[in-house]
Amino acid sequence: MSGTDSMGRRARVAEEQVLLNELPSRNGVTVTPTRTPVGKRGPEYEKQPFLMTEPVRLTPAWEETNLPNDELNFKEVTMEQAQLEMNPPHDRLKLVYLTLMLHGIGTLMPWNMFITAKDYFTEYKLSKNYTGFDSDYVTNFMPYIGFASQVPNLIFNWLNIFLQIGGTLTTRIVWSLLVEVVIFVVTVVLAMGDSSQWPGVFFWVTMGSVVVLNMANGIYQNTVYGMAAKLPFKYTGAVVLGSNVCGTLTAVISIASSAAAPNARTAAIYYFIAALFVLLACLDTYFALPLNRFYRYHEMLNQKETQTKRRNNQGVDPSVPYGKVFLQCFPQCFNVFFIFFVTLTVFPAIHSDIKRVDDNFIIGKEYFTHITCFLTFNLCACIGSLIATFVSWPSPRLVVIPVVLRVLFIPLFLVFNYHPWRVERVFPILITNDWIYWGTAIVFSLTSGYFSSVCMMYCPRTVDSQHAATAGMFAAASLCTGIFSGIMFSAVMPWFVGNVSWDWLGSLGQL
Repeated sequence: MSGTDSMGRRARVAEEQVLLNELPSRNGVTVTPTRTPVGKRGPEYEKQPFLMTEPVRLTPAWEETNLPNDELNFKEVTMEQAQLEMNPPHDRLKLVYLTLMLHGIGTLMPWNMFITAKDYFTEYKLSKNYTGFDSDYVTNFMPYIGFASQVPNLIFNWLNIFLQIGGTLTTRIVWSLLVEVVIFVVTVVLAMGDSSQWPGVFFWVTMGSVVVLNMANGIYQNTVYGMAAKLPFKYTGAVVLGSNVCGTLTAVISIASSAAAPNARTAAIYYFIAALFVLLACLDTYFALPLNRFYRYHEMLNQKETQTKRRNNQGVDPSVPYGKVFLQCFPQCFNVFFIFFVTLTVFPAIHSDIKRVDDNFIIGKEYFTHITCFLTFNLCACIGSLIATFVSWPSPRLVVIPVVLRVLFIPLFLVFNYHPWRVERVFPILITNDWIYWGTAIVFSLTSGYFSSVCMMYCPRTVDSQHAATAGMFAAASLCTGIFSGIMFSAVMPWFVGNVSWDWLGSLGQL
């Protein structure tokens, strides 16, 4: 019986040896059995042959090679990364979502703060009552502010894709936010000072500040969308939602500062300091992002894919195929461009100049534009963006259809009671019902917020995941191009309603 047991043990040892020899090598780790040399074996080996095989040893041993901690057992994987992969974290309390929403507010804060403060500039700092004489600065303020804002924003959005101005993602976001903070400090100082004796200097210093502000904001905005593109697609929607919330927030800040301040000067100081706090909050929350496990997990996935591509490329960092990425995401970039082109053609240029027709309408004349235009657009655009977080319809291939159909809003708003400033209208007014106008404004705003979010979320999904950030930057640049083009095209609308009549269109049709 003992001979049989001894043979059985030898058979098991031989079988274990075969299995060990067949084990594959994984991640540079091989499993090898070791034997005690014959001369050093004790008498127990003669009685218990199965002890001839020592415990399994990992080769190369960590203790022998003195590998750093991040290569313990799993090459280039830290224990924290291993835990993240085994237990993918969730966005607890939606902290990352809310952070990106805050950054969305920050991306449009410079534009909204200056256009909402129009009365501060035109009716106080540059007005005759303050300076003592009439000037063209009041008339030219809004066209100049639009040009000084959108041109540098557009240029630096596109440049940031290819040149990565400022270096790493952190460097670009931090420095651009710091520049914006400095510009708002300068704006507060100008509001505190007496500029009645040098309105021209004040005007051009303000314009120069706006140019620098939007150069920095172009880099910041583009980089934020690239950062969001590394996360699940709804987080890009969070940035768009934040940008839509920004208009409502600045309007509330403007009303609150005016109500709390005794004069226009103090109200402006409160107003611009509030913008400073928002930008400082963006800066602070950006540094808090790496502390969030959910954000670190998706950053790790992106880095792993990049490292895999580098290894496949023999250790050389693969260059970004900008042309290929742009062609892949071009359909969604066009959608983003066209949505904002139509939206900025109508709002606020046409939208804010539509007057009330019915004297008995539920909204009084003094609040008609504030409620049916600014409040309705900002609130409904926010709701549309929020809906896009839960519902994405139609598919990426078919979404172009409703996007292109939105162009019908341009002629539709022209046939309402639209009366541009200092323009005698000759184009006929076809719709005089204020309820129809308000309902159209609601649909226009909802579709703007909804489809802008959906298309911005679709864009990074049309390319390989390692190029998602680049696609997100292309989408952000397309957004700015749409805004700029819409603002420029809206300048044609007053001329159109003031010079085009049915007779003129009829004669054009006969040609």
